[in-house]
Amino acid sequence: MGKEPDTLLPAMTDQEGPQPGPSWGNPGWLDTVSGADADLAAAMDPTQMRAGVRDAVGKAAKQAGKAADPASIEKAASLSIAAMTLVRLYRVRGHMAADLDPLGLSSKREMPADLTLAFHGLEGKEAEEVYVGGVLGMEWTTVGALHERLKEVYCGKVGLEYMHIADTEERRFLQDKFESPGDTIQFSDEGKKAILAAVLRGEQYEEFLGKKYVGTKRFGLDGGESMIPALEAVIKHGGSDGVREIIYGMAHRGRLNVLANVMGKPYKVIFHEFSGGSANPEDVGGSGDVKYHLGTSTDREFDGIDVHMSLVPNPSHLEAVNPVVLGKTRAQQAIRDDLTNKQQVLPVLIHGDAAFAGQGVVWESLSLSGVPGYDTGGCLHFIINNQIGFTTSPKFARSSPYPSDVAKGVMAPILHVNGDDPEAVTFACKLAVEYRQKFGRDVVIDMWCYRRFGHNEGDEPKFTQPLMYDVIRKHPKVSVCYADRLVEEGVIEEGYREKIAAEFVALLDEEFEAAKSYSPNEADWFGGRWAGLNKPADDETARRNVETAIPDKTFEALGRTLTEVPEDVNIHKTLGRVLKAKQEMFKTGEGFDWATAEALAFGSLLMEGYNVRLSGQDSGRGTFSQRHAVWVDQKTEEKYIPLTTLPHGKFEVYDSTLSEYGVLGFEYGFAMADPKSLVLWEAQFGDFANGAQIMIDQFIASGEVKWLRANGLVMLLPHGYEGQGPEHSSARLERFLQMCANDNIQVCNITTPANYFHVLRRQMLRTFRKPLVIMTPKSLLRHPMAKSPREHFQGDHHFMRILSDTTEIPDKDVRRLVLCSGKVFYDLVEKRDAEGIDDISIVRIEQLYPFPGEPLAVRLRRMTNLKEIVWCQEEPKNNGAWFFVDRLIEDAARNAGHEGLRPTYAGREVAASPATGLAKRHHAQQEGLVSVALDLANTGQTKKRTPKKSGGASKAFS
Repeated sequence: MGKEPDTLLPAMTDQEGPQPGPSWGNPGWLDTVSGADADLAAAMDPTQMRAGVRDAVGKAAKQAGKAADPASIEKAASLSIAAMTLVRLYRVRGHMAADLDPLGLSSKREMPADLTLAFHGLEGKEAEEVYVGGVLGMEWTTVGALHERLKEVYCGKVGLEYMHIADTEERRFLQDKFESPGDTIQFSDEGKKAILAAVLRGEQYEEFLGKKYVGTKRFGLDGGESMIPALEAVIKHGGSDGVREIIYGMAHRGRLNVLANVMGKPYKVIFHEFSGGSANPEDVGGSGDVKYHLGTSTDREFDGIDVHMSLVPNPSHLEAVNPVVLGKTRAQQAIRDDLTNKQQVLPVLIHGDAAFAGQGVVWESLSLSGVPGYDTGGCLHFIINNQIGFTTSPKFARSSPYPSDVAKGVMAPILHVNGDDPEAVTFACKLAVEYRQKFGRDVVIDMWCYRRFGHNEGDEPKFTQPLMYDVIRKHPKVSVCYADRLVEEGVIEEGYREKIAAEFVALLDEEFEAAKSYSPNEADWFGGRWAGLNKPADDETARRNVETAIPDKTFEALGRTLTEVPEDVNIHKTLGRVLKAKQEMFKTGEGFDWATAEALAFGSLLMEGYNVRLSGQDSGRGTFSQRHAVWVDQKTEEKYIPLTTLPHGKFEVYDSTLSEYGVLGFEYGFAMADPKSLVLWEAQFGDFANGAQIMIDQFIASGEVKWLRANGLVMLLPHGYEGQGPEHSSARLERFLQMCANDNIQVCNITTPANYFHVLRRQMLRTFRKPLVIMTPKSLLRHPMAKSPREHFQGDHHFMRILSDTTEIPDKDVRRLVLCSGKVFYDLVEKRDAEGIDDISIVRIEQLYPFPGEPLAVRLRRMTNLKEIVWCQEEPKNNGAWFFVDRLIEDAARNAGHEGLRPTYAGREVAASPATGLAKRHHAQQEGLVSVALDLANTGQTKKRTPKKSGGASKAFS
């Protein structure tokens, strides 16, 4: 294919012309009234308005040499007001009468009554002259000419919705672009030929696949081929307006066509994949995915400007990729140092009509468009409106006239366009890019088209839409409609379409033959920003252990940063007490709590040149008032963020929208683009991750094995049973463990601040990236036993996958070993020590996956008199880690020489709800599971003494 397609589209040109605006005394007195106002009278005093119009009309009449006596002026003013009311209603509702449906099914809508001359008392006055003051490029015109011009502008192949936008400048921009005579849809002859060629490439490519791979799903673009030249226009005009990178996200409809004809993925590679070949070398591994879920990246050049493009892989959850694209865009803007203007990186999301209207993540993504920390400077949304969702007709798919109506919530302009007019679709994309680059706002293109075949090419659509598909099967292809029009215009001759199509098919035949011998020789895992990173090594030590301690100088510098309050910052008195306690920690080197350990991890990484981005609901202060990463001045409400004062790296902390699915996807996308940033998403409570389960299943747990895309996202999920009811107890640990396989993610339930510090630093300092899921504590944030000394952050300390008992019990004396994870450890230790039991050891599994079987076996081997192993957890038996660790613990015991020793269970009984909401029942359950774990019913048989405190854990069992 070479560069041939790139040399065609640049010939398209738009004829720029004058952009006159209203010229009378009160400029735009009507056109700037918000579409939310019921009528003009709601916005201004009628008497004042009539007087202003009368004065403007009288002045204009005199200048034009028309009758200027009071009666004539009064009559002309009345006519002008009626005419401008008509103009306003066309601006608000003209799209309702636009010619949008290529099939003529949905567009058989009657002209709304308020768009008729009769409604405004103008019927029969078509020949009368009326003053409109520069509107539509006219000063004086006839009522009839005005009406025809309004229908031409607002009821043609493009219908514009924009009067819901609050900003006057934005509305005026779109209004001028639509109403100025020089801004109509105009292309040069060469531009029209280029559009036709692009449509033919899209069309013939689908036909070629259908013939060569009969019965194979491809989810073709058939019926929506106008999208191909339109997306090329986005590249061309975006590039000329400052865009240097475009990040696409889309579902499967038309994806193969976009990969080939927009992204430039070689046809032979796609044909190779159709024939069952892998997209990657055989030695790369991974499960792979179907071809219409895969992504790619490439560069294209228009008018000497290179634009880098990437299509993000996505699953069958149609709109799940939306926030991922936005997060990746934000990261790329940061990498390009373009977060101020946001001009260089453009996100483009391609949607289906039913999905755009029906999927909640669409709104969650739209709602981020103007939020600090998540704003990407506007996203271009392109809806392939097939007027059907799988087998569902629009009246069952939504409650609003258009699939795009949800976008009005963020005041995005919407361009509805007829997909059988590729010039109109291309014009709409060009205007959309121009608007986005100028105003940094989202914009939507709703291309009405059709789906020539079923949901996939093997479906029979007439089962459910027989009448619609009778029309479709008689309806000519887009290229035929457009070519016939160009023949009538004299742009091309008869047979030109067939000639161009034949040349392209010949190219496809060549690529088809080349695919037979094609073999991929390189995977693009670790290029660009990912250079220097790799897959984990097989060696256990190299994979898991890395030096994460920090030196004295760093520790002391961070102590000052985290505790010193600038003179001009007025902090809350309670925060003052918190900072005083932190000062004591740094002074004595004792008692470091969870939040301080976290800040030490963040700060030390920043000082080493990494970036840190933390987001979630109320992350600045922390859900439990523990973090205080942001100090709010009590007099001015200005924010002071201590970690932003550190050198080298950039620290960001954002209180997100009340969204889990969208925001988690955004952060995953950010981490996908930037492995040099520690990216963390924090749930307000751990169970809130339930709302983002699709993102966890489809991207976080399986993205690497499906698409060869590594990711280092960290999820912080508050978890622990304190009697706070079902929703505020469990982060559903069992769900994450169930997804663990092939070294895909890391799952931790950590009990000490120092270990939390080390696991965060380990996440960045290793040479590979894996998603990290941490069950973060609630009560342990301030628990007197959950503290760490300074020495555990320094020296040869590192992350401990297993932590030994805090009480020294000789290995040979251990009769019963209680293994646990998380907060329950402290309940067990307190009870065990209070009872004076000296033959039960309590060991914590801090990292549940990858499970530390080898070091656990080493620990068990030393317990030569071990008789029992118990797994203790707070969660119900059917939740938590029990069913995951059961056999893994048994394997470790067997490897340690304890053949046949299987763990028993101590915890809550099976339950449909994660936890009780009754305080008395909670405490009874907690006491019961601790008693079972410690075998307190048989304590009379055990030897008691006063155990000796060790003050810490042995690193030998990490």
